[in-house]
Amino acid sequence: MTRLLLFIKHRLPLLWHGIDWLNALLFRLLHGDRMHGKSAQCLQEFNLDGFRFRSLTHDDLDALFDLLHRQREGRLDYFKPHGFDRQSLARAWRNPAFLMFGAFSDELLVGYFFLRCFWNRKCFVGRLIDEPYEQKGIGRVMNQILYNTAWRSEFRCLTTISKNNALVMRSHANNPTVRVLEELPNDYLFVEFVQPKPKGQV
Repeated sequence: MTRLLLFIKHRLPLLWHGIDWLNALLFRLLHGDRMHGKSAQCLQEFNLDGFRFRSLTHDDLDALFDLLHRQREGRLDYFKPHGFDRQSLARAWRNPAFLMFGAFSDELLVGYFFLRCFWNRKCFVGRLIDEPYEQKGIGRVMNQILYNTAWRSEFRCLTTISKNNALVMRSHANNPTVRVLEELPNDYLFVEFVQPKPKGQV
């Protein structure tokens, strides 16, 4: 199914837009309130001194546009959850199945992370940290918010990773929640982040 959806997304954009619209409707009806409630809990629970993590508002879209467009060449080669023009960002923000979050240093948006949700209780995660703010613990908190929002909503937490993306491969090398489900074309891995069992449970 994943291969088929990726093929449709990249090769049949009109069909993909129809699927996306139907998914957004079903997600909002079946899961929207619960998922948004769990994300609000996780944003309160997981934090980092010197930074704020919150849902993005429509007023944040200019800041998101600036964050994306100040990245040096090559930084976004493997990060393509949507278009980066203002119209595409607004369309993603309006989609109830696309939960957009930001990491802020004072009032500056320094990180962007999201949950791309599907009505069948699966969601895909992604994140981007502004280069000067890497290695400060922001990614760890992003992961905690994303994974726990998915798990507490009883969703599978998924992503695709390019084996050529050395930075991301390195960052997940010691991630105890990672489980590779399938190798995809063009050197991509289909990955699930699995909730650890409570201590003492086998």
